[in-house]
Amino acid sequence: MSESLNKELNKQVANWSVLYTKLHNFHWYVKGPSFFTLHAKFEELYNEATLNMDEIAERLLTLGEAPVATLKEHLELSDIKEAKNKESADEMVQAVVKDFDKIMKSLKKGMEEAAKEEDDMTEDILNAIYQKTEKHQWMLNAFLGDTNETKK
Repeated sequence: MSESLNKELNKQVANWSVLYTKLHNFHWYVKGPSFFTLHAKFEELYNEATLNMDEIAERLLTLGEAPVATLKEHLELSDIKEAKNKESADEMVQAVVKDFDKIMKSLKKGMEEAAKEEDDMTEDILNAIYQKTEKHQWMLNAFLGDTNETKK
């Protein structure tokens, strides 16, 4: 595996790890009229984040590589920033939409690197995660009332 593919896959592990914690924070601290809707949605998303992180980490291990596995490494490598604990419900959703943008950009880079190496399985894994993430982003934008296409 090339260094660049390893970097993108480990960035994904880190991104999903930090996002998992952020989504848990939002799940616990969301308030307001959208509480029931967002409380459930954030739980759905953090459960999926765990699955994504695990799938990518296990792909790295399958290929004889080592996924980053400490919180320190995750925070250093991730494009995702921790929650501030001051966000309103809408700001929480907006933050997740922006985080999904960052993750999808990294997923695209990972797919490109996997394609260069003719690693179809890794490319397929990243593509499936991309598709799910893109759909969640669309739904969150719709929740916010954004009628524009998702910006990529």
